[in-house]
Amino acid sequence: MSTASEKIASAQEDLEQLVGDLRGLLASKDLDSVPEIRQLRKRLDDSMYTVRESAVRAAQEAAYQAKEAARVANNYAHDEPWRVASAALAVGALVGFLLARR
Repeated sequence: MSTASEKIASAQEDLEQLVGDLRGLLASKDLDSVPEIRQLRKRLDDSMYTVRESAVRAAQEAAYQAKEAARVANNYAHDEPWRVASAALAVGALVGFLLARR
């Protein structure tokens, strides 16, 4: 199973490959005189910059949310140790019961 950051990185690589292929097609010297091609190249560059920035922001936000969830869980475990221990005991008993039935 891949993580969200791996999926983002994979999508970014695929997009960069696609843009690279497109730029390769548009890099023909015969097309340099066409103003629309120059505009298209600039739009591609601008779009790639925007996509990279969005991917970085998404990865940073995901990391922040994971850290925040871990902090909240840690605080809860420290504030309510008996509840956490009771829940762990209950889960362990349930797993033991289910394994004993097999």
